[in-house]
Amino acid sequence: MTDVQVRKARLRNDLRQCRNDLSAAQQTTAAQALILSIMTLPNWASAQRVALYLAADGEIGTGTLESAARSLNKALFLPVITDDRLCFAQWHKEVCLSSNRYNIPEPPKGALRCPASDLDIIFIPTVGWDERGGRIGMGGGFYDRTLSGIAGPLLVGLAHDNQQVDEIPLERWDIALDYVATDVDLYTCHQRQPHQ
Repeated sequence: MTDVQVRKARLRNDLRQCRNDLSAAQQTTAAQALILSIMTLPNWASAQRVALYLAADGEIGTGTLESAARSLNKALFLPVITDDRLCFAQWHKEVCLSSNRYNIPEPPKGALRCPASDLDIIFIPTVGWDERGGRIGMGGGFYDRTLSGIAGPLLVGLAHDNQQVDEIPLERWDIALDYVATDVDLYTCHQRQPHQ
């Protein structure tokens, strides 16, 4: 492991513990407050194709976001793992989801797929973040590989406000976020380049 990878692993462990320490009531309150931040997001009103995720492991809940998007007739997509990348499959409320190899629910194989570049907003689960758009995820690199070199969608990390740190150590393949929406505010990221 490189020094950056070691630092990221430590941060990931600390920040996962931080969010897992939140009570069920705190998690519920945070998920409900999140939508207030998202409603101030540029392009939220006009976005038609939106990707989100189903929260697990202490991630900020997306149920209120899902409800708000459905009430505005936005097409919702969930990530589907294909080898070492993600594709995005349309999520209809009435369709049963099935668990992937990580036990994460996904739309069925026949669900309509949408290229990441054709989505308007991609909401990304975030373990840790900084004000320049640096992000730590769960360590699999799926979002980084999938979104590398893609232009078009707004990349919005979702996190609890207490998951912000001064600086995320970045590697050259790490994607940068455009915004981070939390239970407290919407943060505009001032992007920096990862270390080469």
